[in-house]
Amino acid sequence: MRRPFDVILFDLGSTLIYFNGDFDQILVAGYAECYSVLSAAGLHLEREPFLRRFKELMDEYRRERETEFIEYTTYNILSLTLKGLGFSGVPESLIRLAVDAIYQVTQQYWEVEPDAHATLQQLLQDGYHLGLVSNAGDEPDVQTLIDRAGLRPYFEVILVSAELGIRKPNPRIFEQALQFWGVPPRRAAMVGDTLGADILGAYNAGLYGIWITRRADSPGNRAHADTIIPEARIATLAELPDLLHSLEGAE
Repeated sequence: MRRPFDVILFDLGSTLIYFNGDFDQILVAGYAECYSVLSAAGLHLEREPFLRRFKELMDEYRRERETEFIEYTTYNILSLTLKGLGFSGVPESLIRLAVDAIYQVTQQYWEVEPDAHATLQQLLQDGYHLGLVSNAGDEPDVQTLIDRAGLRPYFEVILVSAELGIRKPNPRIFEQALQFWGVPPRRAAMVGDTLGADILGAYNAGLYGIWITRRADSPGNRAHADTIIPEARIATLAELPDLLHSLEGAE
């Protein structure tokens, strides 16, 4: 029987890895480390006004990018925060160090899903090409998380919205991934936990959408539950090979 697809694309967060903690609370701790780096480098920032303004801008841009599908990087938001507080001309290397300090805090709380490695290995053995497409505000952070989870060897293509400037569900990010293999969208599937990004994005780009529901109970998903309908759903990654097998010859 012919495989139903040539390519399987995956989301990263809450699909292959998950955050084991209170994300918003830990992110605030990361912002505090960011301040410490800037202060130690000689920037005479007032701690509370800086932290308040930085969080305000981060929250604002995080909301905007969910509707505009354009990625605003953490690096750029920190630069804007500093300029708004009167600190122009801060060296790029220092801003990068301060951003890294944020993610050095949050990276400690990401864990790989227990069935991720076995599932990805099985898909490779079954002859699938694998790619990863992640919405994230910092590309180096994503690359670090991939390596810490030991996931890099499985993927031929890794695309991060922070590097491309566009976010799922913008179809261009899926089209760019498929260009690597030169396969049409109907020969590819997208696996992810977010209806409004992964599943709608797959639909817009002509891919088959597989919703993984293990960590999908979120306000955004609940809001889209009646309007964005996945073509298939699985509770865990371990169910994916059998799902694909059931689709063999269905083209």
